[in-house]
Amino acid sequence: MIVVTAPTSQIGSQLLGHLLAADADVRVIARDPDRLKPEIRDRVDVVRGSHGDADVVNAAFDGAESVFWLAPPDDRADDLRAVYLEFLEPARVAFGKRGVARVVGVSALGRGTPMAANAGHVTLSLAMDDRIAESGVAYRALTMPSFMDNLLGQAGALRQGMFFSPIPGDLRVPTCATADIAAVAARELLDDSWAGAGFAEVPVLGPEDLSNNDQARILSEVLGREIRFQHVPIDAFRANMIANAGMSEAVAQGMAEMMAAKAAGMDNAQPRTAANTTPTTFAAWCEETLVPTLWLG
Repeated sequence: MIVVTAPTSQIGSQLLGHLLAADADVRVIARDPDRLKPEIRDRVDVVRGSHGDADVVNAAFDGAESVFWLAPPDDRADDLRAVYLEFLEPARVAFGKRGVARVVGVSALGRGTPMAANAGHVTLSLAMDDRIAESGVAYRALTMPSFMDNLLGQAGALRQGMFFSPIPGDLRVPTCATADIAAVAARELLDDSWAGAGFAEVPVLGPEDLSNNDQARILSEVLGREIRFQHVPIDAFRANMIANAGMSEAVAQGMAEMMAAKAAGMDNAQPRTAANTTPTTFAAWCEETLVPTLWLG
């Protein structure tokens, strides 16, 4: 039995497709099961509720061999520790109580870099990894750079011919698609050979490093119109997250710290290898995911 948390998220929903295609026995934890596609809901065992609730995770993990863990975002949180550590605690206890053998979680690049000590969401993601590993369960942390899919949040600006970031336009960094993260998560969950193997990171770097200027060029080519990149200072980025994205000061500050660390090269510290290079190119992602959102969203 594989338990999938956040099954209606971008990663979780795609992960379910891979697991069901492999005829895996799947259970999901869902606050609102009606958000699951009918063809998915009919093929999985559903536990209704939050995976931050002790009763829910103890019920869901009963008889489970492995768990996919994704800390759900909470843009209004007063403290990032509540998002990554306090939310985790009931599940961390339940891993051992219910005999879960393996956990695959969504995390971030940065471990071992000086920037990671003050990198907001990344700092807490790495602390979350440590907490899971300390539970004694075998754990694989999928460590990622920024997602290509984050650009979906700027669909309105892209329709106007631009996009924004506090990362310098000429800094080439890795970027990956959530489709590839889901594929790697499925691979790890379906492979039981690492049960009892402790903690390891599994980087997911996408196919190549790109700068924001590179992305603007590719966007222009795919969309058939000029798309410009506009750099924004960190302080302006943080203020916009509060004023226009509705984030709490704590969450916006965490985002600002994370982006400052990325601008300082945190995501570039992970060496690229054949094993951590994934296939979906930025151009392919634009064509398959972004374009339908821009014109149909």
